[in-house]
Amino acid sequence: MPDISRRAQQLGTENAFVVLAEVNALARQGKDIVSFCIGQPDFPAPEHVQQAAIRAIKAGKHGYTPSAGIDELRAAAAKYLAGMRGGLPIRPEDVVVGAGAKPFIAYAILSTTDYGAGDEVIYPNPGFPIYESQILANGAKPVPIHLHEARDFTFDVAELERLITPRTRLLILNYPHNPTGGTLTRKDLEAIAAILRRHPQVWVYADEIYSRLSYAEAFYSIAQVPGMLERTIISDGASKTWAMTGWRIGFTANAALAPVFTRWITNTDSCASQISQWAAVEAINGPQDAAERMRASFLERRDLIVGLLNQVPGVTCRNPGGAFYAWPNVTEACKRIGAADSEEFRKRLLNEAGVAVLADIHFGSRVPGEGQHLRFSYAASKQAIEQGVARMAEFIGKNTRKAA
Repeated sequence: MPDISRRAQQLGTENAFVVLAEVNALARQGKDIVSFCIGQPDFPAPEHVQQAAIRAIKAGKHGYTPSAGIDELRAAAAKYLAGMRGGLPIRPEDVVVGAGAKPFIAYAILSTTDYGAGDEVIYPNPGFPIYESQILANGAKPVPIHLHEARDFTFDVAELERLITPRTRLLILNYPHNPTGGTLTRKDLEAIAAILRRHPQVWVYADEIYSRLSYAEAFYSIAQVPGMLERTIISDGASKTWAMTGWRIGFTANAALAPVFTRWITNTDSCASQISQWAAVEAINGPQDAAERMRASFLERRDLIVGLLNQVPGVTCRNPGGAFYAWPNVTEACKRIGAADSEEFRKRLLNEAGVAVLADIHFGSRVPGEGQHLRFSYAASKQAIEQGVARMAEFIGKNTRKAA
């Protein structure tokens, strides 16, 4: 058999889907699993969005579209992105629609770095695992910037200054953040922008897919800082705000790179689903009641799960400022039950207690001195949250006695 390329063999993955497969396998065996592993809203897409898709199908709107997306969605997304970001001058021609927001991570890296040239990309650690995977796959050098629990999972801007070199081409920022739920404040972003002014060769990929799920304060984009719009790739989409993960609609804005991203889409997906694009037009332009109800529900669930986790022996949990993830510290809990690390804890919690979560190592190398963490997606019912955390507490208590 011919060889598989080294690039393909080394390509990373998103372990949320790996663990989901484990969960599904256990469920098929009849095991009762409470799952917090997958990061998607547990709501249906709003009814008016579903009806828009049906209308598109019946009207025959299900062929190819321009690679950048239908004009109606580019216009709606431009208005939406601008409105969410203080009225920035974002034009429809600056916006490109893709099959989800995820492909734009690769397109951004491909468009700002050259393969094997030693170009560097700085990205958050822990972070969405596809960042590091795509940096490596596309021949750039990954440079992690560590997020610290004592800073509510932000980084020290002085560390950013130290990490930037003449070879740095791209800085990836994600706020609100997956997996920690941390956020970057306006003050943080202004400090980051002040550093970047001294390094004009660096683009910024602003992963703002959770922009509508910011709880601590009103959402603010680094593109709103004076001088940053031109060099910022604003990435957002329909998945999290309108519960449209499987519809696969993302949109990205940058005036200089929009034509480049369009060519990448022509070379890869051709275009996003036309049916989904018309649904997304309705999601953006139509009533926002359902989206606001989802946000309110996530906020209630955040308060519930953080409160419950902080009552579990050996567990502490910071209050996340956005998204729908909790990132509890389980260092002491691991010691109590004799688990070597969070990954062993995760596996035992799944197989012995029927609770599915992700370990910190699924989101990058462990930050030195930061201990052991798990990720809970609280895009789950209140009943599931209560039941899952209760099972975790019982699991720790029972195994603490065994270890003693």
